[in-house]
Amino acid sequence: MTGLTRIHGNVLAGMPLDRAAHLRMDAAWLAARLDDPSTRFLAIWRQNAVVRLGPEPRAVIHYRETLDGLLDARAEASLLGVEDGDGEPGAAHFVVDFSHVEAETLLARSPGGEMMDLREMVQIVPGTDAALVAYARGLTYWHRRHRFCGACGAPAAPLEAGHQRRCTNKDCGAVHFPRTDTAVITLVHAGDECLLCRQSRWPPGMHSTLAGFLEPGESLEECVAREIEEESGIRVGDVRYHSSQPWPFPGTLMVGFMAQALSREIAVDETELEYAHWYERRELLGRRDSDAFRLPGRYSISRRLIEDWLAGRIPP
Repeated sequence: MTGLTRIHGNVLAGMPLDRAAHLRMDAAWLAARLDDPSTRFLAIWRQNAVVRLGPEPRAVIHYRETLDGLLDARAEASLLGVEDGDGEPGAAHFVVDFSHVEAETLLARSPGGEMMDLREMVQIVPGTDAALVAYARGLTYWHRRHRFCGACGAPAAPLEAGHQRRCTNKDCGAVHFPRTDTAVITLVHAGDECLLCRQSRWPPGMHSTLAGFLEPGESLEECVAREIEEESGIRVGDVRYHSSQPWPFPGTLMVGFMAQALSREIAVDETELEYAHWYERRELLGRRDSDAFRLPGRYSISRRLIEDWLAGRIPP
């Protein structure tokens, strides 16, 4: 089968800014941008962001003047990137964690805005907005959970415009980088059937592909084979890469695969899954979402894997 969808990136990928890593150590440039009236600020509040509702919902991006009085020492700002400029860097964009203030304080600065989790937001805002919020959400989450050095326990201070943290203990001085956990997510198929599973904690009727985290000393392909066999008892071969997706819930990169089943008998690990079943292509094509059965949201890589398989698109 041919014709795999060659997407630029899954939903939550495609961040619209130049990350401008070469400017992160330029203290003078950063200070000037933080005071520049043209600089934009994306506010994160406890992993949520503000969306301005209306006919065309958008993530709220603030100018400095709208955040007057809030950009103090408690509001850590990290550089997200810069807009494309004409030979020079364009307007800078920062994320600021305002989790220490009341949500109403931010909403008062955002007329027509509503606080939303990214899972809600991604379904109504443009993809570039969702990608920017995903990036900002992941970065602020890491900062909140790495205030102290993992090597010696001393406080760790932001560095490189929020893309590193350095231990303040001179005898240690360890540098820490934003953490991204790697997970594989796989559509297992055999002829005209694919394997889908369900976890009891998922929303009613939700069924999805199997996934799991990479372990030390393990290749991605080995991880696919191990996770599938551990959770479902199915052995797989012919593991083929499909695509990847940043998944900031809280800080994961989902690496998508399709894999050919070498066995058929299911033996579910009940500590991981409620059940797993084989589903025929024609059965899935004719189903409509309900509380008895539904597929993952269209913003997820799991849904992309399923839809590509349903359309007969398998990676070469």
